Amino acid sequence: MGKVYLVGAGPGDPGLMTLKGKGLLACADVVIYDALVSPEVLEMINPAAEQINAGKRMGRHSLLQEVTTQLLIEKAEDHAIVVRLKGGDPFIFGRGGEEMAELVAAGIPVEVVPGITSGIAAAAYAGIPLTHRLYSSSVTFVTGHESAGKYKPQVNWQAIAHGSETIVIYMGIHNLPYIVEQFTLAGLSLDTPIALVRWGTRPEQEELIGELGTIIKQVEEKGFLAPAIAIIGSVVKLHGILSGKERKLNKY
Repeated sequence: MGKVYLVGAGPGDPGLMTLKGKGLLACADVVIYDALVSPEVLEMINPAAEQINAGKRMGRHSLLQEVTTQLLIEKAEDHAIVVRLKGGDPFIFGRGGEEMAELVAAGIPVEVVPGITSGIAAAAYAGIPLTHRLYSSSVTFVTGHESAGKYKPQVNWQAIAHGSETIVIYMGIHNLPYIVEQFTLAGLSLDTPIALVRWGTRPEQEELIGELGTIIKQVEEKGFLAPAIAIIGSVVKLHGILSGKERKLNKY
């Protein structure tokens, strides 16, 4: 019986991969990876390892979740080190908790190796501190794309609008018009700053800065697509000061 490691690959920049995660990739027998893991991180994988793409993108699933979990169980029965490589952090909107529970129930040894989540890293690379003594003392992380059959029918956007000073939305581009509508109905001003960060921490990273009242039109005009996170709150005002647009992204 082998062991499964749920490893966070970080948001894209290979320099943000943890040393523990990199070490596991170097000695893995099998690596089952997600769609948003960057090619540079995949290059860290042991050349002799079996590599399986289990990536999920909107409308395109390489493997169903149930198939992925069963595959992890089967591979752990025949191999010593099985790595489930996930973009960002396994426990932040990465379904790592679900997979770990299934592995534990099947009697498979499993360990989680945290990664840097995109909601933190992409904001930092865009020059947007999620907390700041003058602007924000609280942050909420929320998904903009919910699965069917959840424990609750939907995110309470109106409660979130007033729950903290900075809101970070994962996977929210496709539902952004609805989300913006809910926030404005909750009383957020149309001039509330919002930033969209696409392909955060990668060389192709790009940002779209606006306000709740203008961002939908900006997205349509720019053809701004997923994958991206949204950051809402006064901290977005610091982007123009701290973004360092001439700064080149660090490479591994």
